[in-house]
Amino acid sequence: MGTEPIWPGRFLSVHLRFSRGVITIAVVVVVLAVGITFGLYQLLKRADPMVVPEAYCTVRTPLGDRDLDIEQAQVSATIAAVAARRKLPERAVVIAYATALQESKLYNVEYGDRDSVGIFQQRESQGWGKKKQIMDPVYATNRFFAALVKVKGYRKMPLAEAAQAVQRSAAGEAYAPHEEEAKLLAQAFTGRVPKALHCWYPPEAGQSATPRPRAGEARRQLTRALGSTSITSARRGWLVAAWSVAHAQKYDLRRVTYSGATWSNDMRLTEWQQGGKAGARKVELA
Repeated sequence: MGTEPIWPGRFLSVHLRFSRGVITIAVVVVVLAVGITFGLYQLLKRADPMVVPEAYCTVRTPLGDRDLDIEQAQVSATIAAVAARRKLPERAVVIAYATALQESKLYNVEYGDRDSVGIFQQRESQGWGKKKQIMDPVYATNRFFAALVKVKGYRKMPLAEAAQAVQRSAAGEAYAPHEEEAKLLAQAFTGRVPKALHCWYPPEAGQSATPRPRAGEARRQLTRALGSTSITSARRGWLVAAWSVAHAQKYDLRRVTYSGATWSNDMRLTEWQQGGKAGARKVELA
């Protein structure tokens, strides 16, 4: 019984056809990938400005840099404003920040352990107020500071002890690790370091790139936290400026000007720019 011989030439021909097919497919895939990549590059290159997906804030002080969400910046600015209204020292602000960083990461949360809510995780069942009140950052901060000032020697005692005297937490030692970050935030939001806060936010879907600012409403809410909005010192002016930048998205502000410097909601900028007509006695919003 004979067998058909396997001719090397036939095998080679099939192999070559197979190899050429694979190579052709690979070349097509590469060409398509390069074409798509190049097309995206050209699209992004023509985009001015390029698309940034989310709003952000950045704090820069001699102690370092810190990125924040808009809500975290708003909460931080509110705490500093309430402290200024109550004429409290920066140490009180640092204690409040460290507490809020541990309890809520500076978010105004509607949940927590048992009935704890808000930036300080205060509890209705422990007499901090109704849930609706506690969820108001101005109210919650006032209640926190009202309790803190009753702690004898709070300015000089270790931060964790002062915070624990107010919070009575099951893990009072947890506040201490946040002290350095709290000091950084306090430098920026109390106005001690000028031009320390920069934020950017995108316009809402369907909204024009130049929405109508609600400066009057912004000033009313600032007054609620700070009391008088008159500028009596450069530090107070920069506190008001920082509060305004932090709340720019909420009130459709595009520009904040103070003491010869201007913040603009321009994603191409990463810091305040020199210029602007506002002097040392007024923070202008637009």
